[in-house]
Amino acid sequence: MGSTTGKNSPPFAYPSPGRPPFSHSTYQSNTKLIQRLPMREWPINTKLISLSPFSGEADGRLPAQRRRTNASHGPSAAPSAAQHAAESVDDFKSTPYQSEPDAEADAAAPLPLLLPPDFSWLTVSDEVEAESVDGQCDVNVEDCVNVDDFVNVEDGLNLEERVNVEDSSSLPLEPFIGMMFDDVEDAQAFYKAYARRKGFAIRTNHTRLSKDDKKLCAVDYVCTREGFRRVSRKEKERTVPELAETKIGCKAIMGIKKDGEKWMVNKFVVGHNHILLTPRSASLLRGNRKVTKVQKKLIMTLNESGVPTRKIMSVLSKESGGDFNVGCIGKDVENYLGNKRRKVFEEGDAQRLYSYFLERQLTEPGFVYSMQVDKDGCMGSCFWADARSRAAYQYFGDVVTFDATYLTNIYKMPFVPFSGVNHHHQTIMFGCALLVNETAESYIWLLRTWQEAMLGKAPSTIITDDDKAMAKAITEVLPNSTHRLCLWHILQKFPEHLAHVYNKFPDFGKDFRHCIHETITADEFEQEWGGILSKYELAENNWLQSLYSRRHKWVPAYLHSTFCAGMSTTQRSEIMNKFFKDYVHSSTMVSDFVYQYEKALDARYFKEKEKDVRTNSSRAILKTPLQIEEDAAMVYTRKSFMIFQDELFNSLRYKATKLSKDSERKTYEVAVSGKEKPVYHVTLENGDEHATCTCHMWEFMGFLCRHILCVFGKKAKLDKLPQNWVKERWTINAKTQPIPDIPLVEGQVRINQDDPTMRKSKLMIQLYDIVELGSQSAEKHHHLCLALEKREGVNQCNSDGNESSCI
Repeated sequence: MGSTTGKNSPPFAYPSPGRPPFSHSTYQSNTKLIQRLPMREWPINTKLISLSPFSGEADGRLPAQRRRTNASHGPSAAPSAAQHAAESVDDFKSTPYQSEPDAEADAAAPLPLLLPPDFSWLTVSDEVEAESVDGQCDVNVEDCVNVDDFVNVEDGLNLEERVNVEDSSSLPLEPFIGMMFDDVEDAQAFYKAYARRKGFAIRTNHTRLSKDDKKLCAVDYVCTREGFRRVSRKEKERTVPELAETKIGCKAIMGIKKDGEKWMVNKFVVGHNHILLTPRSASLLRGNRKVTKVQKKLIMTLNESGVPTRKIMSVLSKESGGDFNVGCIGKDVENYLGNKRRKVFEEGDAQRLYSYFLERQLTEPGFVYSMQVDKDGCMGSCFWADARSRAAYQYFGDVVTFDATYLTNIYKMPFVPFSGVNHHHQTIMFGCALLVNETAESYIWLLRTWQEAMLGKAPSTIITDDDKAMAKAITEVLPNSTHRLCLWHILQKFPEHLAHVYNKFPDFGKDFRHCIHETITADEFEQEWGGILSKYELAENNWLQSLYSRRHKWVPAYLHSTFCAGMSTTQRSEIMNKFFKDYVHSSTMVSDFVYQYEKALDARYFKEKEKDVRTNSSRAILKTPLQIEEDAAMVYTRKSFMIFQDELFNSLRYKATKLSKDSERKTYEVAVSGKEKPVYHVTLENGDEHATCTCHMWEFMGFLCRHILCVFGKKAKLDKLPQNWVKERWTINAKTQPIPDIPLVEGQVRINQDDPTMRKSKLMIQLYDIVELGSQSAEKHHHLCLALEKREGVNQCNSDGNESSCI
């Protein structure tokens, strides 16, 4: 592969630190393509859009350090929450007097609401409680506290899974001056459980380090409504409305300080200056919310599958037994996914994309890609196609749709898929691209790159949306291909340009649909089109005049004689739009985009395999005793056979009458028995070997129409299905011909037992049965928990390397 930066440089020039992987610079006149395909230079002069990462610096905190407290205490020891602790939480930053993030929330058991003395006269109604929850659950970035300070999405460990202070009768229900704890984590867990019962949330306010050894010596925990919003932030000009204040100067606090090897409570203020919530509602406060490790795995799996946040929350609620048991809200899920996304930006989105392409080529030799890189090493447009897509094009590439109107990614780069239809009438992909813009130069580069990846084969018909730049590129790169416009995109524009006509004339929509869809010949269309322009006074409409000048590219009456495999209909484009919306959306990053595209592609090919199995393992139900139907059932795929069968069955309703005979040419008039219209004309030539019908179904779809079959029935020629009337692309054997130029592993089930995903899946299946058994009764649940705790202790000992203490 060539290089844009130097002889010994890698094929992709990585941006230097501090510079985003994409830039505003323009391409040089001879931009080289970084690809597996042969090198070629295309003159490009396009402006790159900005794809800079999010502003803001990365969190500089060190990774959390974990430790286990195994100290034993004598009978005279002060009451300690450490006796009930299994694990500890994150160490605090080693910076004196620094505001600390909230630790993770515990899940205390609901207890009756306990109001402080100052508010004993209050009755918390449902309305007040709801207002309090709403007021404290919103993420307020003006409170000078990071969202992560309240919801620890980096750790995900549940304190109450390890410190069950609520179930202990030996501990007091309320902190007191002089109360002792073994370590900081125990004190924090105890105060959080107390806060949960009382109906508020806490955060770490200050930490202090000793002057001698710089170790932590004091910590203050306060109510999350402690303090006030900074005046400077209140006076700041805002582009969005200011959020409600949550800090109102609450004085509730519990402070601890180091006392020898233990920690002693040296401050405790119980009173609050605000209404307290019920324990159930308190779980919605930011300080009591968390995203656990198990939830993170599930969230990432659902997000990668294109599931939106609201549906992710629905799944979490179902798994947790209710909304209040989830432990987090939709905003926490969005924050977690946002943090993941920011990390990707810091790593470099373009670099991840390039690494993905390299990895695919190592594992799949038939995979190809092409990237535009400017003189500064910044990425522009890119194209990629896997071996399956390239092979599918060789079989079904006679008709291709080329559409740039699908959803874009987070950079607003148009997503341009090349698609077609296979022998099961399913939409398949022939590669796709992400473009920096929609100029003719970008489309020319893309079409040339795509055609080269498809072994130089050009489609007979290419269907696009109505775009001048795209039309210019097709004329230059694919001059021998028939260019058609997608009817679906044309019809989408009518309500926009003719809204006043739709509102004024209720019958306009009906007349217009009949003109477009019900006219058979070009003459019929011309007649009805002229009538509509006259009836609704649209003869001077410039948009309609422009559209009419290109009628041979989009009006069905003009397209019947061109093979389009049914892809110019509205249904095909609607299916594609819905399909991609399930996998990609406007916030999808480029590097994630290719992963989502691969998932969409896998889903498509899985559906194709399902249809293959169904066709090969079942027999079609016949509707007639005709031999031609039985022959068709053996040749066509199931969907193709159903189309042919419908035409054959309906041909029995028609009557054919010979109109004329001229040497080798015979003309028949075909109409429904007992009706005069509509009338179709079938012409037979060369001893019935060639037939044409005014409906042009054979030319347009590749199937014999009911009108030709009616004439064949009149001539007693339905005893077999002639091979010249069968298009191979619709048959069971459409993909049997090998393609030596494209390495493709087809028909093999790849199962790698060493794959981490496979190992995890196997273990999950086994553990699910155990969990189901443990949930059947309280006794079984207790035994299972004891077994898990014992196993956890053994694992901890092994990880500490102290096997003797585990015996």
